[in-house]
Amino acid sequence: MGTRSPTYVHKSCAYITRDEAELLAFESPEHDGLQIPKGTIEPGESPRAAVFREIVEESGLSAVGPTSHVASDVWNRYESPPKYYVRHFFHATVHDAPDEFTHVVTGEGDEVGLEFEYSWIDLREPHSFALDLDDYLYLLEGAPDQPTAVGSAAD
Repeated sequence: MGTRSPTYVHKSCAYITRDEAELLAFESPEHDGLQIPKGTIEPGESPRAAVFREIVEESGLSAVGPTSHVASDVWNRYESPPKYYVRHFFHATVHDAPDEFTHVVTGEGDEVGLEFEYSWIDLREPHSFALDLDDYLYLLEGAPDQPTAVGSAAD
């Protein structure tokens, strides 16, 4: 038997900030650690269009400012067969959002119907994120200049 080829899944991820020093985050029942709105890019969809769609589906926020591309990478969860995630991180701002809120995920996929509890976290403080989603936080305005190692959850 031959080995199976690795799978590549393209994802868009949203760093949403307010007042420059606060990041929107949630905890999912499926992973340990904080997460951000993110999801799979659909066929024919650009990463930027996908991030706007994912923000609405996963948080319900529709009034976010323009996005800027922060970084792209290839991330591996070390599954068998190998599965690689081509991740595109975008930064968006919001000025009028509650301090805490819940949202039931819409759209398509495994998370539809899950309820995410959102809050704003201080970018200047270390936090533990799932799936290495904090890899590029240090590039945002208001964040520390260098990454702070606090241990990211693998799943």
